Amino acid sequence: MADWSPIAKVYDSLKAGSIDGTDVEPHDRAVWRAMCARYKPNKSVVGDPLLTLFVARLNPMTTEEKLHQVFSKFGDIKRLRLVRDMVTGFSKRYAFVEYKEKRAVVRARRDANKLVVDQQEVFVDFELERTLKGWIPRRLGGGLGGKKESGQLRFGGRDRPFRKPINLSAGPSQQEWPGGGRREWERSGRRDRDNRDNRENRDRDRDEWGSRGNEDSRYRDRSRHRDRR
Repeated sequence: MADWSPIAKVYDSLKAGSIDGTDVEPHDRAVWRAMCARYKPNKSVVGDPLLTLFVARLNPMTTEEKLHQVFSKFGDIKRLRLVRDMVTGFSKRYAFVEYKEKRAVVRARRDANKLVVDQQEVFVDFELERTLKGWIPRRLGGGLGGKKESGQLRFGGRDRPFRKPINLSAGPSQQEWPGGGRREWERSGRRDRDNRDNRENRDRDRDEWGSRGNEDSRYRDRSRHRDRR
């Protein structure tokens, strides 16, 4: 708990697929595939990783010229590379943009994410391959992205940080109350008690109305029998 952080500092595929970074077993096939992957960063990549942005979910028809036109609005671009298939030459729908200044990188990361380019909403993030130790790309089961509540989940990033783990080895202290504080923990306890009381009241009312309904039906049967006689 002492060195816990809401954002991953060293990439661990098992922890990256966890809500609070404390999982000990993989919860889906993607995590298992990332654990078995043997990935090494491409040493031929040039440029400053701290000044480089990763741009993904591009339209297959988007060109280098279009990307340069869009991302040059945030600052001077030093290098831009649209990744293409070596055989077909088709775009793999992701690119890397290197700026000359740090403030341009921060501005582009903030304003260009979810920007629509060629009728396609793009994803923009800082480069992690050379800045996060142990990084494994999404195509091998890794990554920190993912917004779906089922399937491949990834936490430990800026958009989906880890949740504070609950220390179950000892009773919650003043600093370690689940949910972020003692007051919130007490409120959740009151909500649970109120919900339980409401369920009990509904069950009691249902039983009372059911017994009354049975008595009314028996009374109607006796009256109908008396009239028939």
